[in-house]
Amino acid sequence: MSLDLLLLLAAALFSIGLFGALTQQSVVMLMMGLELMLGGVIVGAAAIWHFLTPDAADGQVLVVLAVTVMAVEMAVGFAVVTALFRTREVDTTDMAAELKR
Repeated sequence: MSLDLLLLLAAALFSIGLFGALTQQSVVMLMMGLELMLGGVIVGAAAIWHFLTPDAADGQVLVVLAVTVMAVEMAVGFAVVTALFRTREVDTTDMAAELKR
């Protein structure tokens, strides 16, 4: 695979995630959009790192670390959303904004 195709894939993932994050009101769908955006950034960074320094493993380690942090962050986010839904039946961003009051 060439760098152009990988960067195109990264841009497509980021764009789809941005569209999903900006248009959805469900908290879960918003989080999925953010996850796609992060995935696109990671694919782009890994592709650039691979083509610039193919022998160095530090870029791969950073990508694995970023994916791990992203997975933990999403697990905590989904746990918070699940707890909100179970206690107050809040599942959209508009309803979540009213929790301050």
